[in-house]
Amino acid sequence: MPIKRYGTVQTGAGGKTLPFARAVEADGWLYVSGQVAMEDGEIIDGNIIAQTHKTIANVLAILEEAGYGVEDVVRVGVWLDDPRDFWTFNKIYQEYFGEHPPARACVQSSMMVDCKVEIDCVAYKKKEA
Repeated sequence: MPIKRYGTVQTGAGGKTLPFARAVEADGWLYVSGQVAMEDGEIIDGNIIAQTHKTIANVLAILEEAGYGVEDVVRVGVWLDDPRDFWTFNKIYQEYFGEHPPARACVQSSMMVDCKVEIDCVAYKKKEA
């Protein structure tokens, strides 16, 4: 099965071209690059609540574009700028993944852009031959 790339020509903050795909699919596995609360190339204003909803929406949009759903997600990686946001983040995260909880790692980290949260994921869906 060939490798399929989604969103190879994309721009980030300040209109800079990003040197990676939004997601890459191979043999039923979908690897979604880290997503932030970005809209039209800029990070949205807002607290951890607004940014978490937007970040998850961006992840879900990529999954949908590739033909996957939240039920297909097997692992999620989360980076939080401020560890005090952990419980608020978890409450929102559970709204989206509560019925289909994947494996997850969550760490506190300085971000490369001015955001409060970044999320990546790996999904799997058996492909028809």
